Amino acid sequence: MATEIDREENKALEMRATRLATEEYKKRLDLLCEVGKKLGSVSGLTQLVEQITQMTQHTLNAAASSVLLLDDQEREFVFQVAEGQARKDLRQARLSTEFGIAGWVVRHGKPLIINDVNQDKRFNKVVDAFTGFVTRSVMCAPLVVHRKVIGVVEVLNKVDGSGFDEQDLAVLMALASTAAIAISNARLHQAVLDGYRSTVKALAATIDAKDPYTRGHSQRVMEYARMGANSLAFSSDELQTIEFGGLLHDVGKIGIDDNILRKSGDLTIEEWLVMHQHPLIGANIIGEVPFLEKARDIILYHHERYDGAGYPAGLKGGDIPIGARLMAVADAFDTMTTDRSYRAARSVDDALSELAKRSGTQFCPVAVEAFVSGFKKHQEMLTQSPSAGRHNYR
Repeated sequence: MATEIDREENKALEMRATRLATEEYKKRLDLLCEVGKKLGSVSGLTQLVEQITQMTQHTLNAAASSVLLLDDQEREFVFQVAEGQARKDLRQARLSTEFGIAGWVVRHGKPLIINDVNQDKRFNKVVDAFTGFVTRSVMCAPLVVHRKVIGVVEVLNKVDGSGFDEQDLAVLMALASTAAIAISNARLHQAVLDGYRSTVKALAATIDAKDPYTRGHSQRVMEYARMGANSLAFSSDELQTIEFGGLLHDVGKIGIDDNILRKSGDLTIEEWLVMHQHPLIGANIIGEVPFLEKARDIILYHHERYDGAGYPAGLKGGDIPIGARLMAVADAFDTMTTDRSYRAARSVDDALSELAKRSGTQFCPVAVEAFVSGFKKHQEMLTQSPSAGRHNYR
């Protein structure tokens, strides 16, 4: 009788263990599906790798995780992103592929589970010595695209103190496969974006060259607008739009007669009417270019005024896109602080005071506040000289 009861209890325990294992397996599958969805929606490499490391750490219940991408020219790893206690310390770290567990994984193209690193000669203690993090166990998988290893993803120390197992490794390998393709695509996207950026900068330089007094104007306006956008916590896509919009905000001046652009005296009414056409001309020029579509409104409306007295549409207040409102502030600040044919540059303090004076009438108060905040932070950074050295661990 006791034997029969024992059998029933064992069977119940086995069923419970099977159910828990099934639930855990389903949970991890769901997380992997979520990883795939999120990775597919991210185009920026840094943001993408951050997503990978965060999800890896969460999925595998690890204390820390990192993605190391391979620098082919120097045969070194770069800590693209690290999550966990040593995150900040590892930003500048580089590792030789000739040493360490990650190096072994890259050279052999195979994953590893090591649940007691002190018993493995491949473990490199230098990184722990630098960061203060104590590594007990490591699981590391290669990131492979078209049979080429581009880096590794690794997790350290189970939070509950247990070791990594084959089921954990299966999850990591599945995640690494998805992540490797996503990283490769992000790099291709970045290469295309860099090509676009070079083209836009060349076009902006052509515009500025029409007037020797405005040389560099488009680049500076873009940088000023980004300062304000950073203060408003714009997304990476929104910042990209600000960059293109800033560089090309005056692209319509290509269609304005040089005699008007370079006139040293006051413009006549007729000449001002011609000048007022440059936002429309610019918007029409870039209107058919797909990757510049989002920047069109910035170019079209950067001369609108907050009180509605601007051009070309007479928009008012919040009806003006926030990017165009930021651009109006950035454009005015650069115009005031650079020499022109008709006057000398004003001081920075004078220009900031003028922006504050015109806040709520000519300029959007939010845009002015954001620019001033971003500009002052930038100035503070310039006065500091951080020694962000490059660390090599071999």
